[in-house]
Amino acid sequence: MSRITPIVHKTRTQVVVEVLREKILSGEIAAGMPLRQSALADEMNVSRIPVREALLQLEAEGLVKFEAHKGATATTLSAVQVTELFDLRALIETDLLAKAIPNMTEDDLAEAESILDSLDVAFQDKDQIESWSGLNSQFHTCLYRAADKPHTIEVVNGLNTNCDRYVRLQLFLASGIPKAQQDHRELLDYCRQGDVDNAVALLRSHILHAAEAIRILVAQQEG
Repeated sequence: MSRITPIVHKTRTQVVVEVLREKILSGEIAAGMPLRQSALADEMNVSRIPVREALLQLEAEGLVKFEAHKGATATTLSAVQVTELFDLRALIETDLLAKAIPNMTEDDLAEAESILDSLDVAFQDKDQIESWSGLNSQFHTCLYRAADKPHTIEVVNGLNTNCDRYVRLQLFLASGIPKAQQDHRELLDYCRQGDVDNAVALLRSHILHAAEAIRILVAQQEG
């Protein structure tokens, strides 16, 4: 008698995390907006327990902040945070890329190009904005994987989660898409050529240029 494989369902907490994360990153939940557990529970038709657990997870991702006598709020945009996060990315990711390039295979490069093609298609449709930063991160991670440093890549993934809202801001509001597309294609070409020095220099410039554009946007919003 054959066994039936059970369908794995997402927990209520996972569903709430995904919904709230997307609303915060897309700007539907504005920076500084209070996140009242009872209202969110009613809106999502769940108890307050998964909402509380979801907010704690989002706090760990840097998207939610808990304050005494105020509760949870969506984290505010911060030029100081942008500088710290993107400086860390430039430091860690350039090191990963330098170590990865000598070990890259044709399969690695083909996968990176496939992700880049998907990203270019997504860039043409603003209804797909929620996929932009995810595909962007997938492309970069694909280039770093050959470095064989899984713990470091895990750190990068955490930084990318915290940078996600800023990256969308830069791409959508700062007209950063053409520059990003050009940089990505050139970066992939340098990887194919095994040109570590130029690839690392371009990646550092790519990350820090985005940071500068985002700092200008954040300053405008604060003003």
